[in-house]
Amino acid sequence: MDAKHAAELADLDAIGQAALAASGEVSAVELLDAAITRTEAARGLNAVITDLFDRGREQAAALDQSGALRAGESGPLAGVPFLLKDLGASLAGAREAMGSRALRDHVATQTAWIVERYLAAGLVVFGKTNTPEWGNHCTTEPSLFGRTANPWSPDITPGGSSGGSAAAVAAGVVPAASGGDGTGSIRVPAACCGLVGLKPRRARTSFAPSGHLLEGLAVEHALTRTVRDSAALLDAVTGSAPGDPYNASLPHRAFLDTLSQAPSPQRILIATGSPFPAPATDPRVIAAVENAGRTLESIGHHVEPGAPSFDTDAVADAISVLHNVSNVQLYNFAKSHLGRDPREDEFEPSSWVMMREGFTTAGVDYADAIDTIHAQTRQFVAGMSAHDVLLVPTLLAPPPGYAVLDQPRGTTRAFFDVEFAHTGWTTMANVTGWAAISLPLAVTEDGLPIGVQLMAPKETVLLQLASQLEQALPWAQRRPPGWLGAPVS
Repeated sequence: MDAKHAAELADLDAIGQAALAASGEVSAVELLDAAITRTEAARGLNAVITDLFDRGREQAAALDQSGALRAGESGPLAGVPFLLKDLGASLAGAREAMGSRALRDHVATQTAWIVERYLAAGLVVFGKTNTPEWGNHCTTEPSLFGRTANPWSPDITPGGSSGGSAAAVAAGVVPAASGGDGTGSIRVPAACCGLVGLKPRRARTSFAPSGHLLEGLAVEHALTRTVRDSAALLDAVTGSAPGDPYNASLPHRAFLDTLSQAPSPQRILIATGSPFPAPATDPRVIAAVENAGRTLESIGHHVEPGAPSFDTDAVADAISVLHNVSNVQLYNFAKSHLGRDPREDEFEPSSWVMMREGFTTAGVDYADAIDTIHAQTRQFVAGMSAHDVLLVPTLLAPPPGYAVLDQPRGTTRAFFDVEFAHTGWTTMANVTGWAAISLPLAVTEDGLPIGVQLMAPKETVLLQLASQLEQALPWAQRRPPGWLGAPVS
């Protein structure tokens, strides 16, 4: 496909591309060819680290030949090219390195439940995206594949751990790509790359055939440019797999359908500072959050300043313990794969610090960390009892540069102290299991994106509020310098 047509298709979101395929105006193969053309043009971003073009073409051709797209028998996403994060979205037969040198030649033997749901929805998988080792970092610059560039600027990180997916979506390679979020790994890249990043509530999706990650802190979803795409993707993957340890109650209506309905007036608590020790929030971020608050108030919601309290030291200590043990799991997985003990130089230095501490973590310490997470969740929720939604920054400052959020600090706790000094409230959505969404509601004077975050127990109200903000403070025509679509007129 020629570059001009590929660029024109990039301007459409996933639902828009699927509508073209359903109308017969383009085929699934043509949509894929356009995405591959854009992928080749975006090699400098280093966002896509595993090409699966042949399997994508085979899947797209099968969709076209079945006639299901044109017969209207498929969902709102069928035929759309899609990329998988190289962590938490395994595809049998495809390389799955998880950003680790120790797993550089590992090939997945099973397809993740969530990927099966993507495929069942008709999404055409044709590649995997860059991620830091084991999702440990809120930046994407693994030594195995190298750093992913941010389409907005070569000097700032695209965030992490879903940074490869975020960069690909922000540049227009694809309209959406998968991600996962354990302490902000969908929302931080969304903020860095000017995207919509929804972390669903705990257990909204399944990690099958694996167990849950980080004692339920982590959850899978996607990076998108529009709210409706995020809702449609959530509809595609909502549910639990047989044998899951717990599940979230199913929504009464499809998430996509609820966007046409305004939520009842919400009681919104707004906080611009960080609950964790951190420098003062950047004034530009404060202005973005406050403007979002005023906008929501003008729509009819009740907004007032305040914040729930919790023991920040206890949370940071517990998060550190859970990550230490999780990284020992990575070590053991790598040992099984390699058939020998992995070497220290086969891991990132910061990961090795976590493994080293994890080797000596006692079972009672791990149990205490889980209890702490539950106790602090109850304290947080008690502080929100008179309100429905929390409105806060996603990052406390505009996107940082590289070699900031992945550096070893001597201890895991010191590592997370630095992370939380940048992310502020983000990790509390993981601790509590609440849903949270980052929206690209502002830019700096030099055009860099600023993300604003909403948190609530369930996704429906967040998506409805996000849709209202998308209409009131539109970002659709805001494109990065690295945009591969048609120029904005």
